[in-house]
Amino acid sequence: MGTFKQLVLTGSLFLIAVASMASQDFSSDKTDFRLETVAQNLEHPWSLAFLPDGSMLVTEREGRLRMIRNGSLVNAPISGVPELVVSGQGGLLDVILHPDFEQNQMLFLSYAHRNRDGMTTRVARARLSGDRLTDVEVIFEALPRSNGGRHFAGRMEFDWDGNLYVAVGDRGDMDRAQENADDAGGVHRITTDGGPAPDNPFLDTSGVNDTFYTTGNRNIQGMAIHPETGDIWSHEHGPRGGDEINIIRAGTDYGWPTITFGIDYSGLPITSETSKEGMAQPLHYWDPSIAPSGMAFYTGDLFPEWQGDLFIGALKMRKLVRLRIQNGNVTEEEDLLTGLGERIRDVRMGPDGALWLLTDSPRGKVYRMVPVQ
Repeated sequence: MGTFKQLVLTGSLFLIAVASMASQDFSSDKTDFRLETVAQNLEHPWSLAFLPDGSMLVTEREGRLRMIRNGSLVNAPISGVPELVVSGQGGLLDVILHPDFEQNQMLFLSYAHRNRDGMTTRVARARLSGDRLTDVEVIFEALPRSNGGRHFAGRMEFDWDGNLYVAVGDRGDMDRAQENADDAGGVHRITTDGGPAPDNPFLDTSGVNDTFYTTGNRNIQGMAIHPETGDIWSHEHGPRGGDEINIIRAGTDYGWPTITFGIDYSGLPITSETSKEGMAQPLHYWDPSIAPSGMAFYTGDLFPEWQGDLFIGALKMRKLVRLRIQNGNVTEEEDLLTGLGERIRDVRMGPDGALWLLTDSPRGKVYRMVPVQ
């Protein structure tokens, strides 16, 4: 069964059962850490959410929502997942709990959906009742739909006011990110009922969807709320080069594809411009690309050396990146897990003080990072 580790968090008891599986030890510039395998044989796991009772939800891109309970992966998936399509990069994507989940058992799923008009990114709200979802309702759908299986984005995050941020990619058609009558290529900020959040920047702008919060985003694959400022941070894939970290600001145009530090996959330039008045510069970028996915600020007690650092998974480069950020600048960058050989899909700050990782493969794993004792 494994060993139970008990923690008290904000008045509620959180239990984590650590399965008795193989672990691996690693070294970093700041500390030594151990990688424990909590679950495996997941089919392209995409997102992880922690329940108040110590269980965890994991999405599989292939369309299943799975439960880890008492340190073991439950064989049967959660039933009631909304109808979706698995195509290219699309499938079942993010899962996030309602801020008042303990009272209402509500959660949100992002996923790819297809009908006669094509495919798009959707968000559904549902209630978790035991091992099934009930009261499933679609609350957001990016329009217009299109064909092609790329750049659904789908990462979500809540702000301190309870508004939900939903990333929608450019769907592989770069010019859509600058067409503000088109929902692609930006971040949408909605209420838990799906309406535009109060004070959204384009509420009174004709021809722009009033759920838009930012524009000019290519394909956001990571979002995290800053633990001190409450700002929503994101990162997104560039083409060949130009992966970016940004702070999500109301009404900001992040420039894609008018400005970029990357080039086309063909090797030809997309634009000669890396900056333009009225368009934001990234806080940090990578060239060549690392293909970032998942991100979390470290706020636990297990690794005091990492307090406040930002951790980002990398798909292409198969590593975990640690960034120290001071006064708005990256002052340290360290590559971790370079010898693991795994595509890191998601990174989560666990309520137990550990960092949790998902690996993207047909036999994906859930890892827990803890100090070497």
